[in-house]
Amino acid sequence: MLTGGIDVGSAAVKVAVMHHDAGEAKLVAQGVERYRRRSPEAVVTQALERTLREARAAFEDLAYVATTGEGDLAPRRHGHFYGMTSHARGALFLEPRARGVLDCGALHARAIRIDARGKVLAYRMTSQCASGTGQFIENIARYLGVALEEVGALSMQAQQGEPVSSICAVLAETDVVNMVARGVSAPAILRGIHEAVAGRLAKLLRLCKVETPVVLTGGMAADAGLVEALRAQLLRDKLPVEVLAPEGAVLAGAIGAALWAAHRAALLMRRPEEAVRVHAG
Repeated sequence: MLTGGIDVGSAAVKVAVMHHDAGEAKLVAQGVERYRRRSPEAVVTQALERTLREARAAFEDLAYVATTGEGDLAPRRHGHFYGMTSHARGALFLEPRARGVLDCGALHARAIRIDARGKVLAYRMTSQCASGTGQFIENIARYLGVALEEVGALSMQAQQGEPVSSICAVLAETDVVNMVARGVSAPAILRGIHEAVAGRLAKLLRLCKVETPVVLTGGMAADAGLVEALRAQLLRDKLPVEVLAPEGAVLAGAIGAALWAAHRAALLMRRPEEAVRVHAG
């Protein structure tokens, strides 16, 4: 059986197509598409079509397609799952030892405590301020003239980060303007930004009382500079939590949605009259 998972985020769409056989699941195709001023609906369609081509499958070959995140923006789907449950299940698939998830997206970050089955036990989210989000880091990178893909490597080049406000994104961006005027290097600024964000993320983990290890998911999982800063912050805070960013962590939400899709498809197969109604809708 093939299932699809679509994670419609604030900055990008992630798609996963998974094959299920005798209780075993395997990721067979994946795709990530940033919006880049395009309509979310068009990006979702394009990302799904590209991923299906990689899987050598058609939409009709998928037993169930589930969305997570802003799933209403997906033109074609069978069902929807909450972001926390999808990221929890996806993180557990990527790292079976996981007992915590740190979902870091463009507009929010949340710490999630889970059990051995991936059930959400507790969670904490960042406040409305953007200073702990991927969009905040992207805004700083844009101001510095640095490609988002280069941010992590540049940050790790700095011996020491330049301190910035960790309380307010507006204050932090003002700090960065002043730093540039003073001639502070881009690596030092970026490391300072990462350290400020790491402080907020470490606080979330502490408040949520997560157990180790924690899997970092979402778009910021690909930022090696942030991962390094978070690990250093946890050491300073003497918080015994191992943070992992396994390959595919950016896709955790989509993977989790595809896994839940298999569960839902199996239930529907045992109730064919409901399956007909769901697929027709």
